Amino acid sequence: MKLSVLIITYNHEKFIAQALDSVLMQTVNFDYEIVIGEDCSTDGTRDIVLAYRDAHPDKIRLLLPEKNLGMHRNFVETYRACRGEYLALLDGDDYWSSRDKLQQQVDFLDANPGCAICFHPVAIATAEDPSASVTFPEGFDRAVSTLEDLVVENFIPTCSAVTRGGLITEFPEWFFSLRQGDWPFHVLNAQHGDIGFLNDTMAVYRVHAGGVWSGEKLAPRLEAIVEAYSAINDHLGRKYDHLVRREMARYYYRISRCLEEMGAVGPAREAFWKGLRSSFNAASGRERAVLALKLYAPRLYRFIAGAMQACGGGAGNG
Repeated sequence: MKLSVLIITYNHEKFIAQALDSVLMQTVNFDYEIVIGEDCSTDGTRDIVLAYRDAHPDKIRLLLPEKNLGMHRNFVETYRACRGEYLALLDGDDYWSSRDKLQQQVDFLDANPGCAICFHPVAIATAEDPSASVTFPEGFDRAVSTLEDLVVENFIPTCSAVTRGGLITEFPEWFFSLRQGDWPFHVLNAQHGDIGFLNDTMAVYRVHAGGVWSGEKLAPRLEAIVEAYSAINDHLGRKYDHLVRREMARYYYRISRCLEEMGAVGPAREAFWKGLRSSFNAASGRERAVLALKLYAPRLYRFIAGAMQACGGGAGNG
């Protein structure tokens, strides 16, 4: 089997047929399978995937657990069931927009054995912009990236990724504790090779209220990213500690601002101090000082002034 398409789905009744149709329309010169982990949906998703399996028994294999596994466990069980030399990812609420997406990416990986992952930009469809006129990552121009690049930020949309199969023989326990799964998965694969980029938008990522990630509020999403940074940093033996802590400082700052706007003053200040500590651990010398001053100095003055005013000190009038 040349390639396995890994699809996990839960309550995607409105979207799963379009996702499957976008896979079945692929024009390729190799054998591929579609492996679907249907995680006990409470809507009509399971009936839909069963109908597709019955219509395409030579192409589609279903994993139908008796109880809900949760996103990460469902993903890992589906991953383990894939038999392909390569692995293409697609969530049940996204879809591919190019008929030769898989052929392009398989050809790339065949020609570039030093790459563990191949990806491309995706269009983003929202309720406000269903035409999907915005792309991610926007303006990306690195033909080849490395693990170090990926540690700084996750620039790989899940529905765009094709990886070499079987690179991950065992998923670490910390993987299951995170709220975010795609970025850690890409990091685990990128430990085995570089990341190739095809500058052709060939998929659509759908943002909707029911999305596990896109439907989440901003503050919890930012906190989940910080958790992922910390776990990835530990997993890699803190090899990129100065880069990770720099980015964590930026995210803590955004969390603090977000919580402050929500009126959660105590948690906002806690996030602020965590970010300030992280900024001073991020690097040495001028870079560390610039980061701390740029992000945190103005708000540090406000916090101190507010505390002194509360105590009757009269500060903050300058």
